[in-house]
Amino acid sequence: MMNKKTILNIGKTFFWISFFLGNICLFGYMISKIDVFAASGFTLLQFGIPINLFVILALLIYGLFRKFQLKDCMKASLIICINIPIAILYFYLGIFLMGF
Repeated sequence: MMNKKTILNIGKTFFWISFFLGNICLFGYMISKIDVFAASGFTLLQFGIPINLFVILALLIYGLFRKFQLKDCMKASLIICINIPIAILYFYLGIFLMGF
């Protein structure tokens, strides 16, 4: 059984990993203009979306089975969801910077 701290750490960890990798791809491309950074950013979106959705779904299912931890699971899921508007912004910035 997970405690409150563990559940919130899961949300924070997935948030920071996605955020950090997205920043590397965006700013790496902005600074260097090396296409590999842009391609990596789009690959990150392709893999990051399903992975983060899986983690959110797993947290919510866990919370439904452990009703007393549902609130913590919701908080962790919402922390991960903070990346959604950031990813959308980075996607459009990447498209704009590449000239599409």
